Amino acid sequence: MAEKPEYSTILHVDMDAFYASVAEKDDPSLRGKAVVVGAGARGVVLSANYAARKFGIRAAMPVSRARRMAPSAIFVVPNHERYSEVSDHIMEIFAAFTPLVEPLSLDEAFLDVTGSKRLLGSGRDIAIKIRSRVESEEGITCSVGIASSKFIAKLASGHCKPNGMLEIAPDRILEFLHPLPVSDIWGVGPKTNEELLRLGLRTVSELANTPRATLIRALGEATGSALYELAWGRDYRDVSPDEPDKSISAAETFAVDIDDPEIILREFLRLTEKATARLRARKMCAKTISIKVRFADFKTINRSKTLALPIDGTQESYEVVKKLYEALKLDRARLRLVGVSLEGLVSGASAPEQLILGEREKGWRQAEAAVDQASARFGSGSVRPARLVKRVEPTDS
Repeated sequence: MAEKPEYSTILHVDMDAFYASVAEKDDPSLRGKAVVVGAGARGVVLSANYAARKFGIRAAMPVSRARRMAPSAIFVVPNHERYSEVSDHIMEIFAAFTPLVEPLSLDEAFLDVTGSKRLLGSGRDIAIKIRSRVESEEGITCSVGIASSKFIAKLASGHCKPNGMLEIAPDRILEFLHPLPVSDIWGVGPKTNEELLRLGLRTVSELANTPRATLIRALGEATGSALYELAWGRDYRDVSPDEPDKSISAAETFAVDIDDPEIILREFLRLTEKATARLRARKMCAKTISIKVRFADFKTINRSKTLALPIDGTQESYEVVKKLYEALKLDRARLRLVGVSLEGLVSGASAPEQLILGEREKGWRQAEAAVDQASARFGSGSVRPARLVKRVEPTDS
């Protein structure tokens, strides 16, 4: 009698309405109410709890529209430092069950627990323990998908939200997968979905039973082949614990459109300070610096520069940001949003330090280290560049 094949056991753990859940944890008076994380008339919704979602509120929706949909909802100002703090502890909980943890974002990760089952029980047993620890130690809930591949595990977690757990056995993958809409497949965005619908392919089953060559002609070699494999539940990617964060970014939507270059550059400095502080806190360096500007008519452009050596300093990063902005030659164009992104991240320990001829023995690096220490002790923003300190106008006495 043939032995059963040995399958991996992959968990996809996803926090439920993470930002909103952290807000409720920190302010218990919010529990049971519709909570939306996002502020400012021009801002966007970052997260909404399930009570708020009943009104139709979703992430990335303009805050102004969300307020009209749910006037009684409570809108909370985002606190990214706090989310990072909670996320770090959650990832520590995951690491207690397996060293094979691949974070996808602050609030979700893949875990390969195949090697942990001998000591900790089945994948389902481990998922139960993880959910219990996250709720008892952080006061928030999570949903867990359990499967033999990353693709199916992620689909499973999405189908058991909120606060649920769903295991898809290897022999039930197609039974679970094929009735789903093609839009549920990893990599199917709005344009690809539109093309698939044009071909008359609405379900994963219909996609799976379309010849690979047909999909390649319609979608291209890479996309057509990938979707065909996924439609049959075939995903051979390993959980990659050493995969670095792809980027760290910060953006701001202005309350009113701004055309003053001095104000815009000051905002770019503030965003660069915020992003590089997070970069240094994670002991990372960036090889590419990008900026985003969105005009009053919503047109958005991005510009980036890849450096010879990775950096983590606020001042040197801001110099790149400033040059990228000035190269746009916007001539007082009205902007509604600006953003900074640090990309191509590498471990700070492995990044060579760039030496500058004539640089003072103690300079920006030491000053920024001191600022980081002060922020850790007294809170973010306790020490700021002089340019970011709000002026107090003199008054007659």
